[in-house]
Amino acid sequence: MNVIELQGVSVRYRDKRIRSLKEAVIRSLTAHQKTGYVYSLHDVSTTIRHGEAVGIIGANGAGKSTLLRVAAGIIRPSEGVAIRRGAIAPVLELGTGFEAELSGRENIYFNGALLGFSRSFMRSRLDEIIAFAGLEPVIDVPLRTYSTGMIARLAFAVATAIDAQTLLLDEILAVGDAAFQVHCQARIARFVSSGATIVLVSHDLATIETMCSRALWLAHGRIVADGPAAEVVALYGASTSSS
Repeated sequence: MNVIELQGVSVRYRDKRIRSLKEAVIRSLTAHQKTGYVYSLHDVSTTIRHGEAVGIIGANGAGKSTLLRVAAGIIRPSEGVAIRRGAIAPVLELGTGFEAELSGRENIYFNGALLGFSRSFMRSRLDEIIAFAGLEPVIDVPLRTYSTGMIARLAFAVATAIDAQTLLLDEILAVGDAAFQVHCQARIARFVSSGATIVLVSHDLATIETMCSRALWLAHGRIVADGPAAEVVALYGASTSSS
């Protein structure tokens, strides 16, 4: 069964950059000046099957994070169709789904509600989440006082404690200390072995090759290669070393 299907998906934004003084003057004098578009994703079609561990690689600005946000339902495609099935838990950029003025404990309930889970359900997982994140001493202070590593631990702990069928991870292993990364990798491996679906964005090619069976290589918003992780990582590595 496909848990995520992208059919001809494009995501575009208005290009409001001003490249010259002449262009600035023209825009100021022409109220209805047409603005061009910049594509973050362009005509992307792919499927993620239940139980797959898929890595997404590519240079900065390639569209990796945008693809995850479309898959999570956070961004609506400008063109095409995105289909999602089952419970999906995203761990995206730090702070997504959290409120700085709420405490860590309150944010657990808040983030759970955004993911569609009741307060009573989140209460049943509360101790597990706090223990995994290792935030017992500060769980009742405002999130704005947390470091980026602490926020990452909390986000990952929430997402992996709710029995989601699909886990979307954006560079989560790039933050936090070494001990946290080991805990993350162990829990991701447990998810994979249990038959859950994992989609992981990372610049760490060794992690993609180790943890994923399949990889997508994105460049300029398009899929360049899609296949076994080792093969796609080798192609990408060769392209970056020769450029």
